Amino acid sequence: MSTAIKNFPSNPPIVWSVAGSDSGAGAGLQADLRAFEAMDVHGCTVVAAITAQNSKGVQLIAPVDAAVFEAQLAALADDMPPAAIKVGMIGSVDNLRVLVRWIDRLRQNNPQLTVVVDTVLGATTGASFAQADLIQAYRDELLPRADVITPNRVEAALLLKQAPLSDALAVEQASQSLQALGCKTVIITGGDAQGLNSEDYCLSPHAQGWLRLPRVATAHNHGTGCVFASTVAAAMARGFVSMEALVIAKMATTHALRHAYAAGQGAGPVRPQPDFAQHIENLPTFSLPRDSAQISSLRFTALSDTDQGLYAVVDSAAWVQRVLASGVKTVQLRIKSPELVDIRREVQLAIQHAKAANAQLFINDHWQLAIEEGAYGVHLGQEDLHVADLQAIAQAGLRLGLSTHCYWEVCRAWALQPSYIACGPMYATQSKDMPWQPQGAHNVSYWSALLPLPLVAIGGINVERASEARQAGAAGVAVISAITAAASPEAAIMALKQAIDDVKTRIIAPKLPKSTLY
Repeated sequence: MSTAIKNFPSNPPIVWSVAGSDSGAGAGLQADLRAFEAMDVHGCTVVAAITAQNSKGVQLIAPVDAAVFEAQLAALADDMPPAAIKVGMIGSVDNLRVLVRWIDRLRQNNPQLTVVVDTVLGATTGASFAQADLIQAYRDELLPRADVITPNRVEAALLLKQAPLSDALAVEQASQSLQALGCKTVIITGGDAQGLNSEDYCLSPHAQGWLRLPRVATAHNHGTGCVFASTVAAAMARGFVSMEALVIAKMATTHALRHAYAAGQGAGPVRPQPDFAQHIENLPTFSLPRDSAQISSLRFTALSDTDQGLYAVVDSAAWVQRVLASGVKTVQLRIKSPELVDIRREVQLAIQHAKAANAQLFINDHWQLAIEEGAYGVHLGQEDLHVADLQAIAQAGLRLGLSTHCYWEVCRAWALQPSYIACGPMYATQSKDMPWQPQGAHNVSYWSALLPLPLVAIGGINVERASEARQAGAAGVAVISAITAAASPEAAIMALKQAIDDVKTRIIAPKLPKSTLY
């Protein structure tokens, strides 16, 4: 599932890297170009500084002359204007101010221009890349123009002129302080922290929380920050919004670390690969609004039948009985106006009907009643995760289904390992007012192949689309109005079941979708 503001043309988007040249080719412009290639964008380079370095350390940093720096920007702007700019090592205050002027100029013609700033203030070997005046220029002039900044913990503290960030709370507070400087999205990466997990804190207009993956055990991590920020810029150039781009960058960088290699006597370079999104081990978890150790250890009961087939979503016990009588074996009771009915009685009756038919019944939202009345399962939206007692649901043995619409919501669901994940809307739908554009069969195919959990496709599905959803790999095909608004619901159910049952083989071909939707 991908979120985006536009579709990109057949030619790859153009992304500029404004950074330093690494003579050892582990970081800087050289690493950025490898990341761009893995993301299928066209990378252009603006050399801001020349370094003499190898795998053991940095011996010399020489900022390029401001006039030479500006000439590179002007040449590219004249012929190859960017969809996004990734900013790495700037080298000097003069170069930073030249870049700021060009960002403003480029945005006059393209207000959607994305700027991603990798605040390169020092090397892991100890070399300093920025003095006090340059750090101040970052704060005052560059960060207010940034869509995303990607400092590690040490760099975040330097930018804020404060003590090192010693714990999770300090990281979260620092991200808020950095956002207050004007940048829209902040991620404080955890590569320079300790622990078994690599933990990055994200603060974006769409979501906030911790992205987590097990730390890759390798001594070769040169260029990690460059690859991360370059992947963010490339993903946003391809149309992904910032929070989506952060997840994609986390996946890409983790995969690059898995393919790192020795080149010299010190830390070798990470190696970006285009297949990073095809491996479930690269998918991070995303913390819940009420993150805790208890939540991370929850285990939900598996479905009795993972091949859910036609999944009817209805709003009354009477409808539950009706669809079950027509042979549906998976049903969701979703009552939109509980104040108009005796919700407990509806739940009780629906459960009775489902048990009599040996069917899988999920209660939407009303998890307390589902526990009290002994329901088979609960279905929750992402907004319900703020309030639902997930531990009580798990302890009661109820199955859990979760709605998702994008990468970070899948990551949040993935953290819980629910009984199934719903992907939607697959097509335009009138059943619910949502900001999400249709996901399409390609995203259903991607997630159903990647996730080792049953996936339910939902949203705007009719008979023809039910077959398409099944072919894309959906274990369940959720239908609302195609049943309840049909002249003959029974005939509609028969046709839908036939369309689903006629599909013998599901598509299993995980890949990062090139069309981008939001």
